[in-house]
Amino acid sequence: MKKLKHPIPEWVTRGKTIKQLIKELESFENQDLEVRLSLNDGDTHCCISLVLKGFDDKNNQYCVLSNSESYHESEWQDFMDEPDENV
Repeated sequence: MKKLKHPIPEWVTRGKTIKQLIKELESFENQDLEVRLSLNDGDTHCCISLVLKGFDDKNNQYCVLSNSESYHESEWQDFMDEPDENV
């Protein structure tokens, strides 16, 4: 990992609660806009496929916004080719 000369601002790493995220999303005039997810300041982005509940090692619960495109481009393709044993 690159050694940083300047600390990352707290707002960048603090995260948001569901309530905070909903409040920000409600501020958009057009509520029919698609919500997308980016990990690189918007250079690339993808749709949100699923909203999940997760748990960390200490059993603390959190919410995950997930994109499932890469799964459906790889493992799911193989899974769909497997014979259905329940038929």
